[in-house]
Amino acid sequence: MTQHVSPPRDGTDKTAPAARRPSVWHGLTTRVDVRTLSLLGVLAALILIGGITKPDEFLDGRNLQLVLTQASVIGVVTVGMTFVITSGGIDLSVGAIVALASVWATTVATQEYGFGGILFTAVAVGVGCGLVNGLLIAYGGMVPFIATLAMLASARGLALQITEGRTQIVTVDSVLSLGERDSYVLGIPPLVLVFAAVTIVGWLVLNRTTFGRRTVAVGGNAEAARLAGIDVRRQRLYLYLLSGLCCGIAAFLLIVLSGSGQNTNGNLYELDAIAAAIIGGTLLSGGRGTITGSVLGVLIFTTITNIFALNNLQSDVQQIAKGAIIVAAVLVQRRTASTT
Repeated sequence: MTQHVSPPRDGTDKTAPAARRPSVWHGLTTRVDVRTLSLLGVLAALILIGGITKPDEFLDGRNLQLVLTQASVIGVVTVGMTFVITSGGIDLSVGAIVALASVWATTVATQEYGFGGILFTAVAVGVGCGLVNGLLIAYGGMVPFIATLAMLASARGLALQITEGRTQIVTVDSVLSLGERDSYVLGIPPLVLVFAAVTIVGWLVLNRTTFGRRTVAVGGNAEAARLAGIDVRRQRLYLYLLSGLCCGIAAFLLIVLSGSGQNTNGNLYELDAIAAAIIGGTLLSGGRGTITGSVLGVLIFTTITNIFALNNLQSDVQQIAKGAIIVAAVLVQRRTASTT
């Protein structure tokens, strides 16, 4: 005699193999893969355009090294920006912090302490500015937009006051030598290696640590994160400290790249970093972030700038192209999210 087993009341067949039920992680992985492949496709198309329009110049090894080197500075800033945006915040002061850190680290008094003095000062200024932003936002209750906008104005003004509008030339040979070809490691500039290291560490922290999970949780729903036991204010403070740290590192890389400190350094870095993070897949409203996508966004923008420079095209056309890519990338992401 066979026993009849009635189906469950909720209408689901719990006897079905687990393999037939799609996993939540499978859907997430599919979206990430499509998004990353889309960005890789855009980057490949740009490389193809550069190779067609200026094959001898664009595909030259030195030019490719230049593209990666230029991407390193804004790339480090973008890593920090990705964390902040993922948490639901924003940092409009990153460019001004880079400028302030670069001029403070290249004063005559600072250069007397050599390589270590310049590096320490750049990082310390960046972290200090991040601390002020974090305290105002996390414990002062200020809106991130307003707090970082105030820092933007203050840091730019202080940088101008320090330099008095003049360029500060770096005379420390150990710093300048990092930008020379003799310091390249297997043909890779040291600045690119630093960028790669920051990217790897950023990816591991965001995707493989409790800090990263708390960042996503705060960006997704700050109140739910608080009820789950996360100290939201302290987490936000740490995130702006991290953003400031990245700005300090970027300022040192910029000093190596340009051999000077100027109050105009980091101009519009905040817009480039935000745009790179957004087209990479980081939600501006918070709750989702991707370091890989942000880095691809940086490479796309840097490649566009290089192609336009090689073809002697005007900068206004370049800005229009960047805007079109941002819109197209966002539309592709929305389309991907709605079909997966």
